[in-house]
Amino acid sequence: MEMEQEKMTMNKELSSDAAAYCCSACHGDETWSYNHPIRGRAKSRSLSASPALGSTKEFRRTRSLHGPCPVTTFGPKACVLQNPQTIMHIQDPASQRLTWNKSPKSVLVIKKMRDASLLQPFKELCTHLMEENNMIVYVEKKVLEDPAIASDESFGAVKKKFCTFREDYDDISNQIDFIICLGGDGTLLYASSLFQGSVPPVMAFHLGSLGFLTPFSFENFQSQVTQVIEGNAAVVLRSRLKVRVVKELRGKKTTVHNGLGENGSRAAGLDMDVGKQAMQYQVLNEVVIDRGPSSYLSNVDVYLDGHLITTVQGDGVIVSTPTGSTAYAAAAGASMIHPNVPAIMITPICPHSLSFRPIVVPAGVELKIMLSPEARNTAWVSFDGRKRQEIRHGDSISITTSCYPLPSICVRDPVSDWFESLAQCLHWNVRKKQTHFEEEEEEEG
Repeated sequence: MEMEQEKMTMNKELSSDAAAYCCSACHGDETWSYNHPIRGRAKSRSLSASPALGSTKEFRRTRSLHGPCPVTTFGPKACVLQNPQTIMHIQDPASQRLTWNKSPKSVLVIKKMRDASLLQPFKELCTHLMEENNMIVYVEKKVLEDPAIASDESFGAVKKKFCTFREDYDDISNQIDFIICLGGDGTLLYASSLFQGSVPPVMAFHLGSLGFLTPFSFENFQSQVTQVIEGNAAVVLRSRLKVRVVKELRGKKTTVHNGLGENGSRAAGLDMDVGKQAMQYQVLNEVVIDRGPSSYLSNVDVYLDGHLITTVQGDGVIVSTPTGSTAYAAAAGASMIHPNVPAIMITPICPHSLSFRPIVVPAGVELKIMLSPEARNTAWVSFDGRKRQEIRHGDSISITTSCYPLPSICVRDPVSDWFESLAQCLHWNVRKKQTHFEEEEEEEG
């Protein structure tokens, strides 16, 4: 009884404090207000993200080991169903459920390119979404340019209803309610790259080669899609990395890569006064810094919250999310981490040292990677295998956990799906069973 009264008193005090607080991990990009829960967030927060009652009106988290509290609205209409029993903002992973503020009306369908076997599933899915669910379907323009789709007269009526877009030209971030991927893990990575701010819920069907991140089977897609539209689905929030690349301008015209800001706008921040160019990316799997075509060892310094922690001498270094821990990092000898664990992994690639082991750091830290002054050559960086570019002396790469996770819809729940993928895709701990002793041998022993 006393605990209930204490909770009620605390809630009143929190609701009376209408001051917004900011997350410094987002550099002030995110602001929330208790009186305007537009992001579907719970009003209760953990101690690591709460201002002391009666203290300053504005709170900025600095150097929190727990990382930024993820934004829990995904696109225009989806959010995580709040658990009234939750005291902290981190829910039990198995209890995270998807809900809709309004019924979803638009869906983005992403299909693996150059794969003829996906044409029929693509047509069946789009027809079902339009005719049975009366939804607006978005597809990339180059998908409809496939000769097999363009020449199919029976698909013509449906094809005319598509809304199309072009990557790097059209911004669809505020027009999509949820995403359906047909293919392998690459389709999920591509979906992540299209949304540099809030990401709508993603439903991924396993129609590719590996499928670690694509848990759904296409055989009974109608009932599964209906369940998602009704809001009857578990969801895992896959953390992403916010990466900021700052380059020095060196006289000649520099190629501007399509980095996007967290609000979906262009982030080719050209500062003529200081002669630097800044680009920003959201990364789902990993940031890879390597030696590129050079025959020399890469030589890069790694800073954590402003302090030099090590110099990587080898083929390179991988900075990955827990989702990326089962990708390139796993091949380089790192541990595999469940997506719900708030962490960043640092994994060397073929280090020229017998004692350089992969490490895991808290999600709230900020990493900065630069070429060492002694480096004999430049380095190259890529983001989820894309946007590859050269890093020279004076350039820097800043990495921290993003406030915008990718909400991946589960078949069962986050824990069961993850272990199922470990067993089915990576054959984790597959070994011939040891035989037991025969009865006679046991007696002799």
